[in-house]
Amino acid sequence: MKYFGLIWSNMWRKRIRTTLTILSVFVAFLLFGMLSAFELAFDGSNASIENAERLISVHKVSLINFLPIAYVERVRNLPGVANATHSTWFGAYYQESRNTFGQFPVDAESYLALYPEFTLPPEQEKAWLNNRTGAVVGRAIADQFGFKVGDRVPLTSTLWTNMDGNKSWEFDIEGVFEDSSGNGNSVYMLFHYDYFDEARAFAKGEIGWIIEKGDGSRPNTELAADIDLMFANSSAETKTTDEAAFAEEYAKQFGNIALIVTAILGAVFFTILLVNGNTMAQSVRERIPELAVLKTLGFGPGTILGMVLLEGVLLAFIGGVAGIVAAKWLLVMASKAMASTLPGGLTLNAQTIAWAVAFMFLVGMASGLLPAVQAMRLSIVQALARR
Repeated sequence: MKYFGLIWSNMWRKRIRTTLTILSVFVAFLLFGMLSAFELAFDGSNASIENAERLISVHKVSLINFLPIAYVERVRNLPGVANATHSTWFGAYYQESRNTFGQFPVDAESYLALYPEFTLPPEQEKAWLNNRTGAVVGRAIADQFGFKVGDRVPLTSTLWTNMDGNKSWEFDIEGVFEDSSGNGNSVYMLFHYDYFDEARAFAKGEIGWIIEKGDGSRPNTELAADIDLMFANSSAETKTTDEAAFAEEYAKQFGNIALIVTAILGAVFFTILLVNGNTMAQSVRERIPELAVLKTLGFGPGTILGMVLLEGVLLAFIGGVAGIVAAKWLLVMASKAMASTLPGGLTLNAQTIAWAVAFMFLVGMASGLLPAVQAMRLSIVQALARR
């Protein structure tokens, strides 16, 4: 590190070129951080069905296929199941199409029993249970749209037509629930399935998915297998997984997120490698006579090699660290803006940051390696002749 001052001065000889290179690296790692966070939010691969608190059963063919509501009671009576409930995607917006958030018709009592982390004042819960057109919203949604207890809220569904022939639905806000788990899941609205099923024009008596919880007497893997076996060879076979895998399955409706992210990042890092490499190559070519002088003064080939490589790594780290910090800051805002779509939030975990640091080092080393080797092998006589 005793030559750091010399390396730093050499790096900033061409300030505009160096600044533009750092900005390019900054953008690359900003994209890396943002896209990795989105991939993580859609990825349920780290979850374990053995340790899952709740299981979810969907139609085996696709999440968009429905299940008969009669399945819920059959699952509830299966040995090892403590309780079961159901939910369905409503898919509506408030006032304008951009005002979207999750809404789900549910069986209120069994749903709240399976999600004790959703805390609702007793008087609000009672009012909701007694109002057929009543609904409760999460704190995040209430704050976002200004919903208050007593409001009558119109929603326009993009999927469900009611018996009147239109897609306009109205609900009475009877409560605002909090998420005591700290996972930020208070981002949707719940309303009564009975009202929904009676009022909709099609698919009556059907639901989107079943949510169940074991009583601890049997492993979750065995319970999930028995649920699916119970409906095998029926007109609506099931596939039972944990909640994280369910979220991943939902994300796959929008495409292969992992493949998309990998393709984009691959192109970004290949481009940034060329940009960084070009900067280092130009920098070394411009300093050939100076490198010859350094060799004349006793700087060995290893020292020259190390100085050039360190310059490339330094360029990558300055832009890379700034990009990751900016990504972390932007993800905080993005999490709030996309709370209804990604209730788990967007964040950079330790693994992503570790990969980012590794990529910074690799990009710096790879971009500086060829110019560094050329500088190390430089002949003093030939280099001084270029002056």
